[in-house]
Order: sequence, then structure tokens, then C-alpha cells
Amino acid sequence: MLSMIGLVGGLALLIYLTMKGMNLLVAGPLCALFVAICSGLPLFPQLVGEGEANFVGNYMTGFSGFISSWYLMFLLGAIFGKVMEDSGAADSVSKWIVSKIGMKRAVMAIVIACAVLTYGGVSLFVVAFSVYPMAVSLFREADLPRRFIPAALAFGSVTFTMTSAGSPEIQNWIPIEYLGTSPYAGWEVSLIVAVFMIIFGYWWLRRMITKAVANGETFVARENDPVNEDKVLPNPLFGIIPLVVVLIISFVFHDSLQQSALIISLLGGVIVTYLLNRTYFKSFWSAVSEGTLGALIALGNTAAVVGFGGVAKAVPAFEVAVNAMTSIPGSPLIGGAIAVSVIAGMTGSASGGQAIALPLISPHYMDMGVNPEALHRVVSISSGALDSLPHNGYVVTTIRGICGETHKDAYNPVGALTVIVPLLGVILAIILFSFGLGI
Repeated sequence: MLSMIGLVGGLALLIYLTMKGMNLLVAGPLCALFVAICSGLPLFPQLVGEGEANFVGNYMTGFSGFISSWYLMFLLGAIFGKVMEDSGAADSVSKWIVSKIGMKRAVMAIVIACAVLTYGGVSLFVVAFSVYPMAVSLFREADLPRRFIPAALAFGSVTFTMTSAGSPEIQNWIPIEYLGTSPYAGWEVSLIVAVFMIIFGYWWLRRMITKAVANGETFVARENDPVNEDKVLPNPLFGIIPLVVVLIISFVFHDSLQQSALIISLLGGVIVTYLLNRTYFKSFWSAVSEGTLGALIALGNTAAVVGFGGVAKAVPAFEVAVNAMTSIPGSPLIGGAIAVSVIAGMTGSASGGQAIALPLISPHYMDMGVNPEALHRVVSISSGALDSLPHNGYVVTTIRGICGETHKDAYNPVGALTVIVPLLGVILAIILFSFGLGI
């Protein structure tokens, strides 16, 4: 009983400290320590036998294991995004989209710009940084309340694109290692779910903004608002080509190299961006350095909550919780979705939740004869739901660091679009797979 209190309390404490502004690299181990103490877990490796669970050993195993598995993907993804930003290629693509859609559809333009960049392989964090200046300009022109900018950025980045079939984001690639699938697993169902999330999510976002405007909310300018520079940008085609290159290379090599294909595809994207746009760079090597720093921050934040999960899964209450979730009657996909979503929520990370959950649940479901493609897609979509609770690294960075908003003002629309919409999406996916579609 005390172990379960510690597990639930540790998660609640992690969310609370994050909303209060504590750094995840501090909050993660601190909350993991609370979980360990409540469960009577020994604190140091020297106090237990070799291989036995302990706070420091389990935390650092989870932390370092995630870094060793995904460092190069995070690094190249962040560098690719930064060189796209520094060369103006990302801005060029974004402005081209706006010119085709029109200023009156400001919110739609932001969502589509984020979706195109994300599905092209640009890091989620970099997409938010890149599109934010354009979002401020569009919201100012349309006189829309700026507290909805984080929701527009998040909806275009971490919902229907991040977990869809073919996406180069790691949330779509982690299941490959455990299920022997491809990034295109269950693409028929994935397409239907993505269309549903686009239509319903955009309708909901527009409805929330319209209601706020009707209540008298307007755009409020700030002194530090980004100013769109009148610099010369490359041809939009030179921004789109690197995105297409990433997708093509990942498609060609995904069977032979699985998740390592992401390394080649992102490296190819960096090279092609440089070759096509080298005359437009402010400083290529500065962009590489900034991308590297950004990768370390994003990787560290994710690893910090994976370390929390590494301690959480070592306590007795965790096994009880997993057994309860995987024993839910009905379709095994339901249990898998709940397990991954809950663990992703506990760790505040879709990728971290998958990295913890899949080694535990994939053998169980594969032995039951569950279709691996269906499980891959359900796991991927479900990981992108409860992961977006307030303590999620992307949520914290986007709301506070990029947009300068508070959780009180901005999180509700973000939560609606990145938690509830994906939850409805995974329910739809399970229903479709249950009827045999895509299997």
C-alpha cells in the first residue's frame, strides 16, 4: 500500500514541481527518491547485491540507457532543425504555406507549418522555436489571444504528425526494435486516425479561440516579441527538398537498418540543406553548435524522466499496476494502450514511456499472438496522449521558454489538444484494428 502511495505521490510531486518551474534534471531524481523511500528501495548499489534494485543504480541505468540508445537521433534531429532555421529554409517553407493559405486562416497556417516541418524530421523543439515568430505575427494581425499560440504549435507538432505511420520522429521508431515492424506499420489505420485528429482537433482549437475572442480577449503585444527580419530567404523548394530527402532515405533503409535508418536520413537532411542553402547561412557551424546544445537539453530532460521511470518500475507497486493494466478484459490492444499511455504519463515523455513499457509488455502480447503492426500503431499513438501532462519537457519548454506564457493561462488548450484528442485517436485505432482493418 505504501509503495503505491509512493508511486502515485511521486508522479503527482513531479507534476507539481514542474508546474512550479523546477528543472526536470532536478525534479526527476528528487521525485524518484521519494518513490524509492516509500517502497523501502535501497538507495545505493553498495547496499545490495550485484544486479539488485536500488535508487542510484536504477535511476542512472534508465537515464544513461536512454541516452546511449537515442543520442545520435536527438543530436542529428536537432542539428537538422537548426540548420533549416539558420539558413532560413524553415522560415521559407512556413511563409510559403502562409502565402498559399492566407492571413485570415492564421491558426491553420501555423498548424500546417508545424506539421510539415515535424513530418519532415525537424525536431519538435526546433519546430516550436522556428514557427513561433511567424505565429506571433499572425496572431497579432488577426488580433487573437496569444495564450493559444502554444496550443497551435503543439497541435501541429505532437499529435497527428509525431505518431503517424512514416513519421521520422522517434515516437514512431522505438517500437520497431521490440516488435520487428517498420515505421509504416498499420498505415491504413494511421491515416484514418490522423485525418480524424486533424479535423476534430482543429475544430476544437478554433472553437476555443472564438469563445475567448467573444469574451473580449485580444492580442497583447510585448516588448520582447520577435520581429520578422526582412532578410533574403531561399526558394521554398530548397526548404522542402531536405524534408523529402529525410523521408525517402528513412523509407529506403528502414528494413535493413530499422531505427538506425533515422541516423542516415537526418544526416542526409543536414548535408542537403547545406548544399542547397549554403549562401543563406548566418553561420553554419554556430547552427551546428546550437543544435548540439539543444539536443543535449532535450535529451537530458527526457532521460531525467526515464530515470524516474527506471526507479518506478523497480518498486512493487509498479508490477501490480502493469499486471492490472495488461489483464484488462477485451482486446489486448486496450491493455497495451493503457499501459503505455499511463507509463508515458508517469514519465512525462512519449519516447521515455515507450522505452520503459515496451520491454515489459511486448513479450507478453507477442506471446498472445497480437498483430505486431496493430500493436506498434496503438502503442505509438497512445504514447502521445498522457505524456503531455504539465510536467512534459516539450510542454514546459514551449509554454514557458518559447512563448513566455504560464501554465495557468496556456495549458488547458494545450492539454485538450495533446491529451484528449490523441486519446480519442487511440480509441478509434483500436476499434478499426478490431474490425480487421490494416491487419
